[in-house]
Amino acid sequence: MIEAPGAKENSAKAGHLVRLFAALVCLLPTSCRAEEKSLFTFQQPHMGTLFTIRIYGEKRESEMIKAAADKAFERVAELNQICSDYLPESELNNFAREPSGKPNQVSRDLFNVFQKAVQLSEATGGAFDPTAGPLIRLWRTTKKNGRLPPPKNLNSALFRTDYRHLDLNPIQRTITKRIDGMLFDLGGIAKGYAADAAFLILREAGYNQVLVAASGDIVVGDPPPGREGWTIGIETLDVSIAPEEMQTVTLKNQAISTSGDARQFIELDGVRYSHIVSTETGLGLTERIAATVIAPDATTTDSYATAVTLLGEKEGLKFIEGQKDIECRIVSLREGKEAITTTSGFPLQQ
Repeated sequence: MIEAPGAKENSAKAGHLVRLFAALVCLLPTSCRAEEKSLFTFQQPHMGTLFTIRIYGEKRESEMIKAAADKAFERVAELNQICSDYLPESELNNFAREPSGKPNQVSRDLFNVFQKAVQLSEATGGAFDPTAGPLIRLWRTTKKNGRLPPPKNLNSALFRTDYRHLDLNPIQRTITKRIDGMLFDLGGIAKGYAADAAFLILREAGYNQVLVAASGDIVVGDPPPGREGWTIGIETLDVSIAPEEMQTVTLKNQAISTSGDARQFIELDGVRYSHIVSTETGLGLTERIAATVIAPDATTTDSYATAVTLLGEKEGLKFIEGQKDIECRIVSLREGKEAITTTSGFPLQQ
């Protein structure tokens, strides 16, 4: 939930834990008298979700503001063509089809995403892993047919999932696969990376009072006129909680992401499985958990929120406490009741 002064608007996308709301003191197209700025809102579907851009600017610059938003969306679309595991001819899938043992020079964006993902894999002992494509695809089939995967298929997918099967060369900007049959999934980092890239486009165009949201992955700039920051509401595991009852944080020049299974899950043989797949078991998580991470950029918040859910409450909190400029809030289910824990610097408000 994002609030700027005034009436509220729900821009949530089903399947994500953070709902987006804007409350404006000055409703479009009326300008805010004190700052003589209006809020411009733009939305487009990308990467399987809804991207939202909010920009405060002067009305007379409306065409330039729209042009900046369009350019930001174009950048997101470009990154989808690079990082998607759904598009058959994406750069990611083309790389997956290359033979093992061959150094493949990739685009700067794809290398950057892989480099950040592998660094997080190393830091989490493989809990977060961009090579989990075989497991993700197998779990999609499980959700579709309603049956757990056969042990033979599961073991094959687990064998092919290991970030240590990759060699990255930053000087040549190449990635080499050590084994055949590897598949990749950047779903836990790509939307955050795209949000950061769109945010940079807006900043380069001269707009600083901006927000970019890839549904639950949000990055904000300078505060809205007359405010201390952008107020963002955080859902818990209970999706029935009304927006006005959510706890909130107020951010400026930061990012926030939430990862969890409040809406995306399946039940098989009486067991509730998350859409988030464990790289240890190859199955969806059964522990009810949601993690919200605050950091300087959305690439970090997106990937770290996913990593915390995979590590679990205790290890996830310990992991974040060891990071600089990163805070976390974890909601878990204990004996049927929600339990909330936060890092020492998490700026939670009621």
